[in-house]
Amino acid sequence: MNEAASERKKAQEQAAILMQALPHMLRYDDATVVVKYGGHAMGDETVARAFARDMVLLEQSGLNPVVVHGGGPQIGAMLKKLGIKSEFSDGLRVTDKTTMDIVEMVLAGSINKQIVGFINAEGGRAVGLCGKDGNMVIARKAAPTSEAVDLGFVGEPDRVDATVLEQILGRELIPVLAPVALGPNGETYNVNADTFAGAIAGALGAKRLLFLTDVPGVLDRDKNLIKELRVDEIHALIADGVITGGMIPKLETCIYAIEQGVEGVVILDGKSPHAVLVELLTDHGAGTLITR
Repeated sequence: MNEAASERKKAQEQAAILMQALPHMLRYDDATVVVKYGGHAMGDETVARAFARDMVLLEQSGLNPVVVHGGGPQIGAMLKKLGIKSEFSDGLRVTDKTTMDIVEMVLAGSINKQIVGFINAEGGRAVGLCGKDGNMVIARKAAPTSEAVDLGFVGEPDRVDATVLEQILGRELIPVLAPVALGPNGETYNVNADTFAGAIAGALGAKRLLFLTDVPGVLDRDKNLIKELRVDEIHALIADGVITGGMIPKLETCIYAIEQGVEGVVILDGKSPHAVLVELLTDHGAGTLITR
């Protein structure tokens, strides 16, 4: 194939991609999409930079992306470096005042600004915030675990004021949110990032909430991906033992987000290249869509 023919073929392939993406871009025009970013994808710089490029492309395509990030492994590494012992109860980190200071430093500091930096380096305009900014998220103290352990400064979203985010969205800015929130008396709480993302997505009336995880989505008994699930089907699959382990609390958070007003929630593999773009801008989709 000569050079001219090769260029024509390349242009035709690009046109075909645009033709497939355009209806989806129109469908999501000016829609808010909240992306919960975490897991091992956050620890790989190459994947992290690819994620940043995807967020910039979404914003440039007319969507309003909002990023909520976690940081459990990074918090654990910093606590270990400082010689602070970390304990867990029912999968939640017991957080005393000293630990909370480190959690806030890592989440609202180093991780948040690293993501902001990657997005800005790719041509975006990211703004790093946490739940404390503008009284965005007011948290209540989380109840003791089933082991009757006081979790300390672990909180759950109680009220969300989206005023700050509403001022940002639609202005070519991408908010990046750390799940740190204020308590009613000015204390600081560490909030589970999935729950935080669900509360934010609900307050914004998001069209989609995407959970980037370390798995392709929800799998059936034969380990095949389930493309779509309704809320009532989730309860039946849990009862039948098809959905087990760590996927149960993930799906409970999806149900919570839908109850807060999110149109649809997607669980997808954050390590898969351009998973967000494949899910939102192609006919194929990339994970499991949960709807009411």
